[in-house]
Amino acid sequence: MYTELNLRLTEDQESLKANIHKFAKEVLRPAGDKIQDLAPEEVVKEDSIWWKVKKQCRELGLHASFIPEKYGGTGLGPLEHHILWEELGWGSVGLALSQDVDVYPAAWALRMAPKNERLIEELVEPYVRDAEARIVGCWGLTEPDHGSDSLIAGLPEFRDPNIRHNVKAGKVGHRWLISGQKSAWISNGPTATHALLFVGVDQSKGMSGGGIAVVPLDLPGVSKGPVLHKLGQLDLPQGELFFDEVEIPEEYMLVGPERYEFWVQQVLSVANCGMAALFTGVARAAFELALTYSKERIQGGRPLHRHQLIQKKIFDMFVRMETARAFSRAAVEYCFTVIPAPIEYAVSAKVYCTQAAYRNADEALQIYGGYGLSKEYPIEKIYRDARASLVEDGTSEVLSLIGAHNIIKSYFL
Repeated sequence: MYTELNLRLTEDQESLKANIHKFAKEVLRPAGDKIQDLAPEEVVKEDSIWWKVKKQCRELGLHASFIPEKYGGTGLGPLEHHILWEELGWGSVGLALSQDVDVYPAAWALRMAPKNERLIEELVEPYVRDAEARIVGCWGLTEPDHGSDSLIAGLPEFRDPNIRHNVKAGKVGHRWLISGQKSAWISNGPTATHALLFVGVDQSKGMSGGGIAVVPLDLPGVSKGPVLHKLGQLDLPQGELFFDEVEIPEEYMLVGPERYEFWVQQVLSVANCGMAALFTGVARAAFELALTYSKERIQGGRPLHRHQLIQKKIFDMFVRMETARAFSRAAVEYCFTVIPAPIEYAVSAKVYCTQAAYRNADEALQIYGGYGLSKEYPIEKIYRDARASLVEDGTSEVLSLIGAHNIIKSYFL
């Protein structure tokens, strides 16, 4: 276990770290390894290990970490969330990401529409009580024509009327009709019962004319595509969602065009902070695997760690890991406390920490040598998982542009 540089952690925070680490070590990492041998369709079968882990997460109350105690949640604070995310990411980041996005419909319904009694009664309270993972959430953002550009709220391109959502919603009386397609990158899409769905409402405003709705995925007109076959994060099921004149009550539309840009930024801030913390855990996992292997593997008549070149690699990996933790903790604590959250800190933490995770995984695989390319060793999985992070929740390049825009606009000289 790493040395805790924060000397002010409470006993409860230390206990949380120890308990979640134990869960990550004994449950998440072995499950993540087993899932690598399954076909994508097998991962989501009713009796699969993926569902068993999902239920174990419910037993620990992980799904309720973002839900205030008033509604039966655990109401963890910013630092507790970082501790939780880092340990889960250390265990198996695909499973961790699935657990993270699971709460989106319920948690964001409370944040965006805190007085919406209908959603509290029909979604939030049943979700908190759900110990069997019968209610599973997803974030319905990415579309066939829109990836990272869905997140560039505040930039001029976001208001270009020639760039429009693929999924559209129109109001008819006291209901909304939704039609269109979400892409194969919807995390938990194949298993979700509810989506936090981002839709186009006023096409004349381009992407800024959007809305955010909670959509039950058992409604008439909803269908799903096959589970996506992909390079990494095989324990995070992803797939397409299709909507054909799907009706939802007006209370299920949380946000309209007048506040859409603001809430896109707030969701992106929380999501990117979570990614930064999760991939701090991945950077640490890669470092620890490399360090352990360097003490066991003999080359040139002595353990790898006695070669100076390996020592330098180990040191650089350690620095990246510790820097990632310090930066992401600061970003999580600040962005979860200040409203509106300063987006430049969230996206910069995500960009830095995912790059740190990928570089650590790359260096760790190099230390393993040929064995690192083999599925017999865990670093091969971690390398693939880390590579995916440079694309998901906004590519590093696009997030950098969002960060730069906000830095130029708001940095005080």
